[in-house]
Amino acid sequence: MAASPLAETTPAAQDMARIIVTKVFVRGLKVEAQIGVYDHEHGREQPLVVDVELDVAASHCERLGDTVNYEMVGEAARALVAEGHIDLVETFAERLAQACFADPRVMRARVRVEKPLALAPHAAAAGVEITAVRA
Repeated sequence: MAASPLAETTPAAQDMARIIVTKVFVRGLKVEAQIGVYDHEHGREQPLVVDVELDVAASHCERLGDTVNYEMVGEAARALVAEGHIDLVETFAERLAQACFADPRVMRARVRVEKPLALAPHAAAAGVEITAVRA
């Protein structure tokens, strides 16, 4: 019986098995934001639930410095809400994606922002999802 090519462990086979993209994600991040276009939304905070998925050019990660620290996503989201009122969840999502691109290894950012109270009690949440790709 011939050996499986997948079982080959020669240096050439190992080179072919390199990781090209690592996905770093944060799911269900909760932040309180002053957000919304309506009068009743100004001057008060509302909850947002944020999911972020980053495609990172990183392989052979052995240390935290080898990849993107997902804590950066939470820090960036909190920094954005600290800047003050934002009219649209789309704006928040785009700004958060741009903040993630501060790390040059981030090649793509998918940001989903849910506003749980937007259509309550008729819907669990409303929001937006964007995908941004490094130019």
